[in-house]
Formats: sequence, structure tokens, C-alpha cells
Amino acid sequence: MPDSALWLLPPPTHPLHATLSTLISSTLPSTEPSAASDRVSPHFFAPHMTLTSGISPSLYRDDPQAWLDSIPWPSAKQVRVRFEGPRVQSQDVFVRRCFIKVRLDGVREIAGLARAWGVNGQEDVVPESKTDEWLREWPRVYGPHVSLMYGDMPLDDDKLVEVTELVEKAGILLSEKNSKCVWSGWDGGVVWLVETGSNHIRDWKSIAKRELS
Repeated sequence: MPDSALWLLPPPTHPLHATLSTLISSTLPSTEPSAASDRVSPHFFAPHMTLTSGISPSLYRDDPQAWLDSIPWPSAKQVRVRFEGPRVQSQDVFVRRCFIKVRLDGVREIAGLARAWGVNGQEDVVPESKTDEWLREWPRVYGPHVSLMYGDMPLDDDKLVEVTELVEKAGILLSEKNSKCVWSGWDGGVVWLVETGSNHIRDWKSIAKRELS
């Protein structure tokens, strides 16, 4: 069976859920060349911040919902996803072709818990543990972020400026200087357990969900 990941999505009633979904599925793909190759063809996925990947199906076996519910998730008011600008970013990594950085402080607890339970066989983030070490390295080697586009071809500076303008036009706050933007992130959200082992993103699927309360 394919490995899985834990994603954190905006609450379904939060305006950012619809806004990010539109950017990912429609607005940003429309800026790509009409004769796009596989390297830049659009990939559609739910708006999310990945908490951790590399989760073995042996953990949840035939009852993924029970496993997800057994994790002592923090309350919604303890989770604060906040975007970090001043613009969108791009890296030469398929799932980070175009993304918005997220500040670590508001998601450190929930990401650490996801890593501890999902990968390291721990029930808490103990000092000097594997999870504690991962949390120190995470911002440097991967870091919390919300992806906007996947692909093998990074965006150049001109494209990043264009995409940043579209993201801010949609109301997402990346720079404090832009007073017209209204959403700097979201609180709480819904945790998805997603099978992501397939090479085809269209085959990725959520197998359990847990709304933070």
C-alpha cells in the first residue's frame, strides 16, 4: 500500500478554502502556456499545509478514521496558520514549484504531533527526541507552506511577480503594505489523512478526516 500524509486544510466555511481552491484549479493554471508540457501541466489538489508525510499504512491498517481520531489534536484556537511574505516562492522541487510560506510558531505543535504519531512512533514531542530534532530541521529543509502549483519547472522572477499579484488580488495578505488584502491565514482547520504514494496526483485520496474543535 502507498504511504500517506497528514494535511491541514482551512475550515470548509472559511473564505480561504474557496479562494485557494480557485487559485489552484483555475486562476493560476490559466497563466501557463497553452501548449504546456508535462513539466508545467496543471495539477489539481485540495488547498492544504502538509503536516508530515511518510506515514506507513501499517499504523492505521483497515481503520484509518479510528487511528486519526486517536491522536490528541490541539484545539482549533491553538492552531494558527499565518502566511509569510512578501511574495510567493518557488523551488526546484515538484511539490514546491509555487507556494506560500507559513510561519512556524502557529503550527509547530500540530506538526510535531503529526510527525511524532505518524512517523516516529512517539505520543509527544519530547526534548532531544527524533521529533524535536525534526522540528528544528524542518524550517530549513522543507518548512511549513501552502502549495499553489506543482511541477518540475521552477518559476522565474517575472512569473513570481505575476503570481504574487494574482494571489494578492484574490485577497490573500502577503505584504503588510497591501491594505486591500484581507486574509493572512486561518485558525484551526480540518486534518486529512491522504494516500499520496501514487505517481498520479489524481489518484491521491483522503481516507480519513478530523475537524479541529
